[in-house]
Amino acid sequence: MCGIVGIVSNRDVTERIVGCLEDLEYRGYDGAGIATITTSLDLTRRRARGKLINLKNEIVTNPISGNIGIGHTRWATHGKPSVINTHPHLSDKVAVVHNGIIENFQYLRHKLINKGHVFNTDTDTETIVHLITDYINSGLCPKAASREAINELEGAFALAIIFEGEENLMIGARQGSPLVLGYGTGEMFLGSDAISISSLTNKLVYLEEGDRVEITNNSSKIFDYKAVEVVREIITIDKQLSTKDKGAFNHYMIKEIYDQPAVVGQTLRSLINSVKGCVELGNLPFNLTEVTRVTIVACGTSFYAAMVAKYWFEKIARVTVDVDIASEFRYREPVMTPGGLSIFISQSGETADTLAALKYAKNHGQSILSIINTVQSSMERESDFVLHTHAGPEIGVASTKSFTCQLAVLACVVISYARLCGKIDDIKEESLCNALLEAPGAMVNILSHDDKIKKMALKIAEARDVIYLGRGLEYPIAMEGALKLKEISYIHAEGYAAGEMKHGPIALVDHKVPIIVIAPTNKLYEKTVSNMHEVIARNGQVYFFTDQKGLDKDGESAIETIALPDMDEFVTPILYALPVQLLSYHVAVAKGTDVDQPRNLAKSVTVE
Repeated sequence: MCGIVGIVSNRDVTERIVGCLEDLEYRGYDGAGIATITTSLDLTRRRARGKLINLKNEIVTNPISGNIGIGHTRWATHGKPSVINTHPHLSDKVAVVHNGIIENFQYLRHKLINKGHVFNTDTDTETIVHLITDYINSGLCPKAASREAINELEGAFALAIIFEGEENLMIGARQGSPLVLGYGTGEMFLGSDAISISSLTNKLVYLEEGDRVEITNNSSKIFDYKAVEVVREIITIDKQLSTKDKGAFNHYMIKEIYDQPAVVGQTLRSLINSVKGCVELGNLPFNLTEVTRVTIVACGTSFYAAMVAKYWFEKIARVTVDVDIASEFRYREPVMTPGGLSIFISQSGETADTLAALKYAKNHGQSILSIINTVQSSMERESDFVLHTHAGPEIGVASTKSFTCQLAVLACVVISYARLCGKIDDIKEESLCNALLEAPGAMVNILSHDDKIKKMALKIAEARDVIYLGRGLEYPIAMEGALKLKEISYIHAEGYAAGEMKHGPIALVDHKVPIIVIAPTNKLYEKTVSNMHEVIARNGQVYFFTDQKGLDKDGESAIETIALPDMDEFVTPILYALPVQLLSYHVAVAKGTDVDQPRNLAKSVTVE
């Protein structure tokens, strides 16, 4: 969740650390802080509760400088959001920033208190500070003290550590949380991800599980979990990943919604040979024709992409598919069929629950295919094969373009599997590919309804509860629409299979409850409309998302309607995702919430 950065240089680092924290704020905004070693070799620190702007203001009032420093943007786990709980945490000898959770911190804290250490915060991270300090007090040098302390930690962590009196030494370590090492000229960098330090360097090392690194302004030594010095591959990235430019848009979220025709098109072109009319996934290290069971695992929005894929796989490819929430998957100890294929979906490739589920499946003999937006993630290194989405950096915490790009990739996987297994012929494959390739153009058409959706949102913004209804492929979109509304507007919303309304939820319906009905004119259209009339009969306020055929037939029954392009039902989940995204965005704007950084959320969930 949290974001960390560290710089060791031969010039002042303060401004650049703050700049890196701007690129990391999507990871958490409960607090932000910076610590440096001054020219007199003293540790100094500035912290502020809440968003990064508060830290910037604090630094203007109380400047801080130094040629070595660490920074942190916080998503609170242990200890409420407050200045005192904000990183960096420090003693008179050491300062630490941390992403993750130390699971044995209570045990360590109790042991250290008994040795005379005084704790001032509610965080698990302060335990690390005292533990390192205790080892230094015992006579160990900073490097040895850090090594011994890190060996005692249980749980997940990415750390950056600096020391009183050491103007040219920083320690980094990772276990369960990502950490990237960057190489500059006369300076070195640590960051939670490539985005965080891409403005400073394009030469990166993705530290591996259990790695510890000692860096100066012109050198690095990496040690593996056995304390053996190792060499890791230095990767050169092509361009800066950081993107702070919203262009003409007021928020990243709306910009990213409007990015979708382009990025979905780019994702599809990476997998579909438009000349041959077929999907080309690349050289898979496993044989899809031997797969008799598919398991798809994900969290949050990615989970709803997985649900759509289940419908596609079972209907088109005729294969049994299990879909699981990553945080529950390994704990119910699922029975995994030998020779099965497990698909894992993650925007960041660092989601802790999804990564743990992946390792479970791998240990149970599954072939692992991951769908990831971020290159060189932990999930990528653990997978047998990876398909990348081409959404580009997604800064808004609420996922939009990453979702539709995930659907695009999953659709291509389904087509490829179905064709290889003989469930569809060449003609059908070409037809499905063409439908997908037409989707970006249809998405442009949908975005033209933005103003009308904005007007709808003004009414819905007054609601306390909202219900989304869909059937078949549109049922996961109903749930995704409800999630988006909850995330950024703080309105209670639920997505239901339309046929389930009469089994309880209809009791909630009255004239104050907006009902969002998602119903393209497919074979389930009439049944969905019947469910729509059930709520209309009980004074539910229906907002009807359909195509022109549906609008002509039943549009008069709703108080507001949106007519989407009439497309092959195969691609309707991709298309109908856009209006529910737009609706949630405009409701949030109308309510005056923080669209890009909604309360209590973070973009990358790297803790369980």
